[in-house]
Amino acid sequence: MPSTLYAKLWDSHVVAELTPDRQGGDALLYIDRHLVHEVSSPQAFQALRDAGRRLRRPETHLAVADHAVPTRSRGERIADPLAAAQVAELEANVAQFAVPYHRLDGEDQGIVHVMGPEAGFTLPGITLVCGDSHTTTHGAFGALAFGIGASECGTVMAAQCLKQKRAQTMRVDLTGTLSPHASAKDIALAFIARVGAMGAAGHAVEYAGPGIASLSMAARMTLCNMTIEAGGRIGLIAPDDTTFAYLEGRPLAPRGDRWTPAVAYWRTLRSDDDAVFDRIVSIDLGEVVPHVSWGTSPEDCAPITASVPDPATIADPSARRRLEKALAYMDLAPGTALQAIAIDRVFIGSCTNGRIEDLRTAAAIVAGRHVADGVTAIVVPGSTATKHQAEAEGLDAIFRAAGFEWRHAGCSMCVAMNDDRLAPGERSASTSNRNFEGRQGPGGRTHLMSPAMAAAAGIAGHLVDIRTLGAPAA
Repeated sequence: MPSTLYAKLWDSHVVAELTPDRQGGDALLYIDRHLVHEVSSPQAFQALRDAGRRLRRPETHLAVADHAVPTRSRGERIADPLAAAQVAELEANVAQFAVPYHRLDGEDQGIVHVMGPEAGFTLPGITLVCGDSHTTTHGAFGALAFGIGASECGTVMAAQCLKQKRAQTMRVDLTGTLSPHASAKDIALAFIARVGAMGAAGHAVEYAGPGIASLSMAARMTLCNMTIEAGGRIGLIAPDDTTFAYLEGRPLAPRGDRWTPAVAYWRTLRSDDDAVFDRIVSIDLGEVVPHVSWGTSPEDCAPITASVPDPATIADPSARRRLEKALAYMDLAPGTALQAIAIDRVFIGSCTNGRIEDLRTAAAIVAGRHVADGVTAIVVPGSTATKHQAEAEGLDAIFRAAGFEWRHAGCSMCVAMNDDRLAPGERSASTSNRNFEGRQGPGGRTHLMSPAMAAAAGIAGHLVDIRTLGAPAA
C-alpha cells in the first residue's frame, strides 16, 4: 500500500498494536531520543527514584537548561531563587542518572529545539520527544517528533516506549516562490490564520510540494515549530539534500563509514507519490506577505496592511465574544490599522526564530538605523554556538550600534519563566510562537511576526510594513 511519510515513521517504531483499529488506534511506540530541560523533568526523575528504577538507555537522552535561565549574564550565580533551584535540580538529576548534559556555562548550551539539531541529536527517521509542545520543530528533519507531559517523560526514561494514538494526516502543499520580504514565519502565520488554532488537531502535518526545496533548514524548523499553534502535535518535512548538508559533520550525526548508508536510508523517508492524506491544504508562496498578529491566539493574525477586525461583523456569538475579549486584553479598537499600533518592546529570539539565519535577517534591517525613542529591544540567540557565530560575523556589533541589547542564549521573553518579561500593559513585537494572555508577562501584549518585521518595528516604533521601510539615513 502507498504510504505517507508519517505512516512510514510510525510503522517502523510500533512495538505493539494496543487496539485493533490500525488506522486510528493506540500503539506502543519505541522512542529513540529524548530532550530534557529544567522545567518538565523534575517530576520524571523523581518518579524514577520513587520506583527504584534506572534510565533504560541514558545515552538516548540529552539535557540542557533553557526555559528559566537568565540571559543578561552567564557563569555567575543565578539571582532568581526559583531559576537557580531549577537549574541546580537538573544538574543533580543528570549527574545521578548519567544523562548527557550541556552545561549552562558551556559552549553547547541552548534552547532544546535549537541545540538539538545543532548537535546532530535530531536525525531523520527517529522518534524524538521532549516535555515541550514545540518539539514539532524537529519534524523538519523527517523525524517523528512531538511534545509530551512530565509523567510521559518518566515513562520514556524508564521504558523507552510510549502509548500513542495514531493521527490522521494533513498535507500542506507549498507552491511558487516567496517574495524577498516574506519568510517561513509568514507562511506559518498565514496557514494558522486560514485553518484556525485547532485546524490541524488530531493530524500529523506534512509540508510538501515544490516550494519546500527553496526553504533552508532554519525556515523548515520555523514552519514545523509553529505546527502546534494550528493544533497539530506533529509537523513533518521529508529529508533531502538540504537536510543532509546541514547534518553532515554535526557532533552526534553519523560519521565516516556510517554516513553514506545513513543518507541512503534517509532518502527513503518520503511520502509515496500516490499516498492518500486525510486533508490537503494548498499555499502559493508567491501570495504570502508579511503577517502580524493582533489578538491573543496565533490564529488572530493578518497581513500587515490590514486593520483590526470588528467583532460586530462576526455572526457566531461565541466567536464574537472571544474576539471582544481578545481586543479588550490587547487594548485595540476595531478598525485600527495594524501599522498604527505603537510598541514598547522588541524580542528577537526563541526556538522559532533564534537561529543564525534569523539574526542575519534582523541585522540586515537594523544596520545603519537605530531603535525608536522609548523602545527597548533585545536579541537573544537560540544557542551559545549561534551567539558565538553571530559575534564572529559582527552581527552583535550591528545590533548594539542600533540600540539593541545583545544577550546570552535561552528561551528569554518567549515565556514568562525568567527575568525577561513584559510589564503589565507593555506591547511587544515578538518573534516567539505564542501570544496568549500573559505569555510574555502578566498583562503583556504580544504581536507575533518574523525577525525582519520585529526589527523594523523596533526602528519605526510601531508595527510597520517592511516593504515600505525605506533606506537607512545616511
